[in-house]
Amino acid sequence: MHYNKRHLFHLVKESPWPFFLGITFFFFTTGFVFFMHRIYFAFFIASISFFVILYISRQWLYDMENEATTYGFHTLVVRRGLYKGFILFVVSEVMLFFGFFWAFFHSALSPSLIYAYMWPYENAFVAINCLGFPLYNTVLLIISGITVTYAHNAVACGKHSEVLDALYMTIFLGVLFLISQINEYFEISYNINDSVYASVFFMLTGLHGMHVFVGVFFLYVCLERFCNQDFTVKHYVGFICAVWY
Repeated sequence: MHYNKRHLFHLVKESPWPFFLGITFFFFTTGFVFFMHRIYFAFFIASISFFVILYISRQWLYDMENEATTYGFHTLVVRRGLYKGFILFVVSEVMLFFGFFWAFFHSALSPSLIYAYMWPYENAFVAINCLGFPLYNTVLLIISGITVTYAHNAVACGKHSEVLDALYMTIFLGVLFLISQINEYFEISYNINDSVYASVFFMLTGLHGMHVFVGVFFLYVCLERFCNQDFTVKHYVGFICAVWY
């Protein structure tokens, strides 16, 4: 059917993916909460829901890719709107991290009497050594930031092969970070309900781990699109959003 477009904006059609994604997130979070209460069968539900979330997210992104490339809906005005919307999303995540850091420094600078004004409470557990996994993970993040920035510059210069190499390296470093963080969780001697220190530690590192996982998934989708030559020197909105994230 021929489509006559009389404006520069994109009026998004109905999509089933937001509804299905919301339902699947409900099962994932509910199953994970039940698993934390030692209902171990719920871990199976959470695991299946997790892979379904990845599948739905990829299908949703396929639709967005078709809107951008096949149908040409992403005009300059639409791209500017996407940039602004994604910036607002990143700001919301910054504020979320800020809230947890606020809780950390509030408790660290004025420890409670319950824990004898010590941070962390020395008789409860041993805090993880900052020169171990935390330092290793920090180095991985810094190097991955360098490689993804190099990929961004290579896109602007039209160096396709260098973009692919830098993205492969960035994704590899992100996977190494996630593996290292999982190992860190197995090595530490406390869990999320061991005082406010442990709670803030797991919330901050867990949230950051989820952030890195989403970023790796985002960059993997961009890598697929670069291999399919969906991006051009002047039009690579999805990749810029992935770099920002």
